[in-house]
Amino acid sequence: MKITVTTSIAAPLAEVWRAYTTPDDIKAWNAASPDWHTTHAEVDLRVGGKFSSRMEAKDGSFGFDFAGEYTKLIPQQHIEYVFGERRATVDFTEGSDGVVVKISFDPESTHPEDQQRAGWQAILDNFAKYVSEQQK
Repeated sequence: MKITVTTSIAAPLAEVWRAYTTPDDIKAWNAASPDWHTTHAEVDLRVGGKFSSRMEAKDGSFGFDFAGEYTKLIPQQHIEYVFGERRATVDFTEGSDGVVVKISFDPESTHPEDQQRAGWQAILDNFAKYVSEQQK
């Protein structure tokens, strides 16, 4: 079973895509809460290309790398990737009110499903806020 999170962003599709796939932008939005940040991001946006983000607590108490490989790309529409033994998809759907971003991913077995959903949703909400603020 997959976990799915979504957001809607009142911004042009090209801007939403760019912010989701550009390392400098990723470092600006990729955190679930204000006490975390992403200190490094790399993106090789092509099938077989790798990505990684270093996420750390701002107090230095904990950090981890989120990394994987792209398995399918349709520019400005769809991303599929693997990270460890897990898979995820990201869909970008343009509508009259902006862009809906939907992420579906395989859960892991360490944390409860609702905690995983909440964490990924918080990051996606932070992404939407970041993109929206860039439009002002």
